[in-house]
Amino acid sequence: MKHLKGYKDYLDENYLLSIFNLAMDSKGYWTFYLHDHKLLLAKVTQNDTYDVELTDKDSVSLTIPKTQIKALHSEELNPSVQKKIKSDPKVKKLNLKPIITARPRHHIKNKSLYVLMKERQVMFFTLLEGDIIRGLIAAFTRYDITVHLKGGIPVTLLRHSVYDLRDKKGRCYLKTFQETHKDWQKSTLYTNITE
Repeated sequence: MKHLKGYKDYLDENYLLSIFNLAMDSKGYWTFYLHDHKLLLAKVTQNDTYDVELTDKDSVSLTIPKTQIKALHSEELNPSVQKKIKSDPKVKKLNLKPIITARPRHHIKNKSLYVLMKERQVMFFTLLEGDIIRGLIAAFTRYDITVHLKGGIPVTLLRHSVYDLRDKKGRCYLKTFQETHKDWQKSTLYTNITE
């Protein structure tokens, strides 16, 4: 019987973590990329199941549904990150809105993310409003994916905000494609359970 080496241990240690808890524990300001191409600089003051409570630099408190957040990173990375985010005009023209319920989202299998992370493949994430994030997958949880941009700059994407995921050759890694093609089984990490 074959399995992905280290996969179960990774999920046991990381799957239930949350970037919002990390941001709250940091006590610093974070840049939030919201739908409608809005940016918000704020601290996380509370992480609830479906919403996150934020306080901006004017001490205004806001409650934001997590589905409105596409990505986030710590404030000091602002100049580096914003230069590296590109845009896909075709996706942008679709005027896609946040996908509230889980079923119609553009899912990525955990097995795919694990192999791509371990093999350090450069990937291209396209978000629902056309933002393109290029980099290496550094970590993933049930709700988010952290990508290291060029230079190791970390940006965390919310999984519900992903529209597409492709490698340099244009191969798709969305669940709808990978359910059939199972690229994770081609990895050297996919090995006999006795090894």
